[in-house]
Amino acid sequence: MTTLKGPGIFLAQFMGDNAPFNSLQAICEWAKSIGFAGVQIPTWDPRCIDLQKAAESKTYADEIKGIVNAAGLEITELSTHLQGQLVAVHPAYDVMFDGFAPKEVHGNSKARTEWAIQQLKYAAKASENLGLNAHATFSGALLWHTVYPWPQRPAGLVETGFKELASRWLPILNTFDESGVDLCYEIHPGEDLHDGISYEMFLKHVNNHARACLLYDPSHFVLQCLNYLDYIDFYHERIKMFHVKDAEFNPTGKQGVYGGYQGWVDRAGRFRSLGDGQVDFKSIFSKLAAYDYKGWAVMEWECAIKHPEDGAKEGAVFIKDHIIRVTEKAFDDFANTGSDENFNRSVLGIR
Repeated sequence: MTTLKGPGIFLAQFMGDNAPFNSLQAICEWAKSIGFAGVQIPTWDPRCIDLQKAAESKTYADEIKGIVNAAGLEITELSTHLQGQLVAVHPAYDVMFDGFAPKEVHGNSKARTEWAIQQLKYAAKASENLGLNAHATFSGALLWHTVYPWPQRPAGLVETGFKELASRWLPILNTFDESGVDLCYEIHPGEDLHDGISYEMFLKHVNNHARACLLYDPSHFVLQCLNYLDYIDFYHERIKMFHVKDAEFNPTGKQGVYGGYQGWVDRAGRFRSLGDGQVDFKSIFSKLAAYDYKGWAVMEWECAIKHPEDGAKEGAVFIKDHIIRVTEKAFDDFANTGSDENFNRSVLGIR
């Protein structure tokens, strides 16, 4: 068993134009002041990091690490959620997802995909240069528009989609393997990897690649009505990252999982600040400790109601209170009678 590391905080939702959220140094000092021990860095935000430079210069990577360490924190992982999304995009989403990429590739889906793949490869090397062993991303999606099919999906469509998705990710996974870093897909609606079954289909097509791992976030499973505790039992060997994020699902006679096109406040399924939702975090932290999860517990704050700074302050305490310092001895050791082979045989009645 292992005591989880934490609390960490994903910086993506907190970066902004005003201090202390407008530079890596300032936001790290803020995070430390409210109780966090680690930061997960979004690589698309130049206020945090220059990803290409971190991949190509160990000196620069050491400088980034030094800024974080000087604030009394550690880097938990890097994230390429936005770039990973662009590895695979159905044309129906081109206009909306162009905003995730540089202007020079807008309107050119092929160039955008190539840019995204290169970004992931930079992330592998940057993670290596920073001494990290896991990385967060999205899978992207070619099939999501058929998730609830009408008309019915043509025969072989899903197979073709996953073959193509795997062909794009295999070179990236190999690059991560060369850098000694696990690539952790956040299983998420909107991605082709959105539940256990879709992850298993992908895993089959990448030949059970050892680096095709998981970022566990129970909030997305609450909104899908998926058993997020059983999920840990199924996939604990592949879970290398953990987003601590809360959610609630309160269906009515008017709406359910799909939300009726409503904004987040008015949806049946909503993300909430830690402790305000329905996720059974006591059981989650217990399972991860028992399964020897060796990574960080990182708060991802997304709440439709509470102010982010309040959610962060409460979240640091929440995670700290849920991390289990695992025992190094059995509770009944006081009753140990000692044993050897002859004694054990006698207890069993073996002569």
